[in-house]
Amino acid sequence: MTTPLTVAVQMDPLAGLNIAGDSTFALMLAGQARGHQLFHYTADALNWATDPSLPAGGRLWASAHPVTVRNVVGDHFAFGEPVALDLGTQADVVLMRQDPPFDLGYITATHLLERIVDRTLVVNDPASVRDAPEKMFVLDYARFMPPTLVTRSLDEARAFLATHGAIVVKPLHGNGGKAIFKVEEGGLNLSALFEIFNLTWPEPHMVQAFLPDVAKGDKRIVLVDGEIAGAINRLPGAGEIRSNLAVGGSAERTVLTDREREICAALAPELKRRGLLFVGIDVIGGEWLTEINVTSPTGIVAIDRFDGTDVPGLIWDAIEGKAAARGGAADR
Repeated sequence: MTTPLTVAVQMDPLAGLNIAGDSTFALMLAGQARGHQLFHYTADALNWATDPSLPAGGRLWASAHPVTVRNVVGDHFAFGEPVALDLGTQADVVLMRQDPPFDLGYITATHLLERIVDRTLVVNDPASVRDAPEKMFVLDYARFMPPTLVTRSLDEARAFLATHGAIVVKPLHGNGGKAIFKVEEGGLNLSALFEIFNLTWPEPHMVQAFLPDVAKGDKRIVLVDGEIAGAINRLPGAGEIRSNLAVGGSAERTVLTDREREICAALAPELKRRGLLFVGIDVIGGEWLTEINVTSPTGIVAIDRFDGTDVPGLIWDAIEGKAAARGGAADR
């Protein structure tokens, strides 16, 4: 028998979700079915104040709504009256699931949540999420990556293009396949593109050799506490190089290559060490690792649809095991 948990879900507003494919909504449905009590709040509802009576010297709370969810399009949630939910003493688990941008608001939320991790299980671990953004953490595994350059320099990008032919330019902290551009050999628009990128983003940008195998798909592999839970192959739409489902890509059933299993095995110990329980990695052509998604990974609904698996159940099994090892909120 599963001990019911109090679960606070930090995410975007519920009203706009596409529940047919949303991974957070699938997790909420599965958690509710297990008897867990769900609360919803957005990151801007976090509050912290000094409290000398607490060992931590302060308390963290959110204005949160008790919520029930149902798999009914257009009528998929119901809120109760909002409460001031103390995340350090009244919650067993916080699911940090709001989408990027990975901006100062996002980073500040990780700093605040980091103050309760000794008392409340935060998934994924907020310090690790902050220190392992998708396109930076992957640099630790450069041996599995395609040729890659991180730069704001047009001259460096031109030299990279001359070496590797066609390239892809994308924001270092982008998400969902947004603002990804292919520049053909010769680079007629590269200078204009870098002007726009440098005006839009203060950080460097990611430049990679274009992989023709992207036409065959970009595989999303989900790992739960370091273990492979499933995968889908995402195919670009007509006239696209981007295969993200959010920009019109389609999904199909897939199996993993030996190289992909090698990549997962290499990542697993570090994911466990960092407390990155729910992770999605992207691999092109069965061998090229391009991203390690830790902020708000997706894909579990499509994986379950093709494979008949229960990835939300695997995630809750891992959460429940870790929460049980800590003791319940009622004991704090």
